[in-house]
Amino acid sequence: MKETPRIILKPGREVSLLRHHPWLFSGGIARAERDLEPGALVAVYDASNTFLAWGHYSPESQIRVRLISWDDEETPDTSAFWEARLRRALEARALLFHDRSTNAFRLINAESDGIPGLIVDRYADALVLQSLTVGIEARKELLAELLMTRLLPPDWSSSFKPRTLYERSDADVRGKEGLKSRVGLLGGKEPDDTIEILENGLRFLVDVRGGQKSGFYLDQRENRQHLREAVQGAAKVGKAPTLLNVFAYTGGFAIYGLAGGAGATVNVDASAEALSLGRRNLSLNALGENATEDIADDAFKVLRQMRQERRLFDCIVLDPPKFAFTEKDVQRASKGYKDINLQALHLLPVGGLLFTFSCSGAITADLFQKIVFGAALDAGREVQIIGWMTQSGDHPVALTF
Repeated sequence: MKETPRIILKPGREVSLLRHHPWLFSGGIARAERDLEPGALVAVYDASNTFLAWGHYSPESQIRVRLISWDDEETPDTSAFWEARLRRALEARALLFHDRSTNAFRLINAESDGIPGLIVDRYADALVLQSLTVGIEARKELLAELLMTRLLPPDWSSSFKPRTLYERSDADVRGKEGLKSRVGLLGGKEPDDTIEILENGLRFLVDVRGGQKSGFYLDQRENRQHLREAVQGAAKVGKAPTLLNVFAYTGGFAIYGLAGGAGATVNVDASAEALSLGRRNLSLNALGENATEDIADDAFKVLRQMRQERRLFDCIVLDPPKFAFTEKDVQRASKGYKDINLQALHLLPVGGLLFTFSCSGAITADLFQKIVFGAALDAGREVQIIGWMTQSGDHPVALTF
C-alpha cells in the first residue's frame, strides 16, 4: 500500500465511500500525493489519514476516482484479482449459461459487478466488450486475455466457448474520460456481419459491429417475455390482440408478440436498416416476412398521424432511446416522454395494454410515473398500473450504487 499513490479527501467527504458508493467526485479531493497517470491505481484516505478504498484515477472526469475495493489487505491490480472479480460476475449468471433457450445476455455490468467501466455481453459464441473508463482502458489487454482464455472452461457450459471478442467502445461517455472511440477485434475471429442468437427460444440476428448498444437490447429480455405472456393471455379470452411497437429497432417486442399470438402488428422506427433486419428475424422464426407493417419514420410524427386516423391497437410498446443524458435534460426529456405516452393513450381502446419504458437514468421511477399520469390526465383516460418492469437480472444494480 505504501508504494501506491494516495488521494487525500477533504474533511467530511468520506461519507459516500464509507457507504461503498463506487464514485469519488473531484470536489471531495483535497490533494494527491504526486502527479498521477490516467487510470493509475490509487489508495484513498480520509482527512485523518485513515484508509478508505482503492480506485482508478481519471484526471479528466468529474468522477475523479472509480472505486474497486474497500479491503486494505487486498492487492487490487493483479491478474489474480481481476480473474476473481470477473469469475464472481460469471458465477452469478451460472443459470443463464445452462439455459438452452437463451445464449445472449450480459456477463459484466460495470460498477454493479464490482468492475467500474467494463461491460461485457455474450452473443452466442461471441463476446462484446465496452471499455468506458481510463482505468479499464489501461487494463483492457489483460481483461481480454482473461475473458478469452481463463474464465470460460467447458464446465461452464458444454455448448459455449468464445470464438470472438469484439470491442464496441464507442459510447459517448468515453469522451468524459478523455478517451477516443475504439471499435474492432480484440481476440479470436472477426465476427460475421450478423450473429444468430437465441433468446427465450426465439431467434434473432444481431449486428455486433454496428448495431445499437453492443448489438441488441439485452436488458429487455424479461420484459419481452412479459409481453408475450400478456398477448397469450389476451388471445385466450378474445381475438388476437393488435400490436403497435414504437421505437422498434429490429423488432424484438413484435417477434415476441407474434410468437404469443398477436394479430396485426406494426413496427415504427426511424431506421429502415433496423426494420429490414427485423424482417429477417420474422423469417428466422417462421412468422412470415410480411407478418408486420413497418414504418420507417419519426415516432412522434407517426403517433400523431395514427391519432388523426383514429387507429386503435390493443397493445402498445413504447421503448424510446435515452431522452435525458444529464440532469440538465430532464425538463426537455419529460416533455418528450409525456408526448409519446399521451399519443399512445389515444390509440388504446378500453382495456388496452401499454408497455412504456424509460432508459434515462436522470428520470427517476417516481418522476416517470408522474409523467405518465400527466399524459393520462390530458388524454382523459383512466389508467391502472398492473405491473412494474425493470432490466433483466443479468443487469444487476448494486444496492450501494
